[in-house]
Amino acid sequence: MRTRPVVAALRLAAGAALLTTIAIQITDRVVNGAFDPWEYFSYFTIESSLINIVVFLVGGVMALRLATDTTLYTTVRMSALTYAVVTAGVYNLLLRGIPYPGTYEGLQWPNEVIHVWVPLFLLLDWLLSPGRPALPWKSLGFVVIFPVSWLIYTLMRGAASGGDIYPYPFLDPAGGGWGSVIAYIVGLTAFLVAMGALAVAYGRARSRRRPVAASV
Repeated sequence: MRTRPVVAALRLAAGAALLTTIAIQITDRVVNGAFDPWEYFSYFTIESSLINIVVFLVGGVMALRLATDTTLYTTVRMSALTYAVVTAGVYNLLLRGIPYPGTYEGLQWPNEVIHVWVPLFLLLDWLLSPGRPALPWKSLGFVVIFPVSWLIYTLMRGAASGGDIYPYPFLDPAGGGWGSVIAYIVGLTAFLVAMGALAVAYGRARSRRRPVAASV
């Protein structure tokens, strides 16, 4: 399809921009003596951003070489979209304006790129880009693998630290107790799956309107 090279260019540019943004953020913290890799790479936002970089770059190359994205890639891409939407929602509704708990807050514009512009690009890419196969409903099971793994790691890390290390305040039981933590986890998980279901439903509806041959 003639628009696939355009999609490729946009995805590659987005991947390069996000990679550069994270590199600048890390460099800023290193220069100011505030970079703790253990802390930085424990944030869901950062880990999901690394997934997004791979999704952008692999998707860009795929759009150059194939008329249709593979089912596996589309499943990962759908999952990355749900993570980005949840990340944007949590940041803008729960975390925006909350003072940084450390001694150095750092540059602010990378947060806007990661929490606002990247989710918006992923959403537009899902809604508008051609060459996506319809996903089976069972692909929704893939969505929860990374968040559940991250959550187990985060809660174990927080408990091992004596309750001193929780990357997000709503996961800290010292704030509102375990009831509040569980409520947030259930609510965010439900929202994550719901976003995935909407993405799959949209892809299946669009595939019925304009059938494409799925790659393997």
